[in-house]
Amino acid sequence: MRAAWKSPVLWVGLLFAFLLLDMRQLQPLFTAAFPGVRPEIFDRASFLELFWSHLALVAVASGAATVVGIALAVFVTRPAGSDFRTLVNVAATIGQTFPPAAVLALAVPALGFGPRPTMMALFLYGLLPIVENSIAGIEGVPAAVRDAASGMGLSRWQALRDVELPLAAPVILAGVRVSVTIGIGTATIGSAVGALTFGTPIFDGLAGNKLPYVIQGAMLVALFAILTDLMLARLARVLSPPG
Repeated sequence: MRAAWKSPVLWVGLLFAFLLLDMRQLQPLFTAAFPGVRPEIFDRASFLELFWSHLALVAVASGAATVVGIALAVFVTRPAGSDFRTLVNVAATIGQTFPPAAVLALAVPALGFGPRPTMMALFLYGLLPIVENSIAGIEGVPAAVRDAASGMGLSRWQALRDVELPLAAPVILAGVRVSVTIGIGTATIGSAVGALTFGTPIFDGLAGNKLPYVIQGAMLVALFAILTDLMLARLARVLSPPG
């Protein structure tokens, strides 16, 4: 019980929930700090609504990137796909280095305004860490373990499913952790093309010269990213083998 109260996940989660559900409690503070701004608290949409929309965007994009990234890593680490490894790495690197704002600009004419171009940008931007870590995790499985699995009569698919992927899971999850954390911060730019995220108060604050809105959106997206990173780090520790 004492260890639970010392957990940073608990305290960051409580602070995030407080700001998400009751930001108006800070109204006197924003009034004192910014006397010329009315209203002091962003009210175009509820922060809870922004959270669910932001979460859905990141979850869909990161889920797709995880599935595709692991599948590509499995493919290029098999004998049949080894010749495509360089091509996969180059493609994932291009997706990472291509600015998300540029992806949005190119995707809007094809996909329209709203969440879809944002999800496309997050998917491309989050693919590289998952591909790289998945390849490293699968290739990091000791050869002796693979030989033991083969000696037990496991097929290649069974060895991948029951031996390689479970042993590689902590390394793969580390890539997913980086990808998701980056995605949470990057998703804020989706508000520029009509998506509802924590970037909405930030863009509204910049457009209307209302700094409190920018601060409120930035605090929430930062706490969201920190909390998610802490939770994924804890999950990685659970999945790591003893020692």
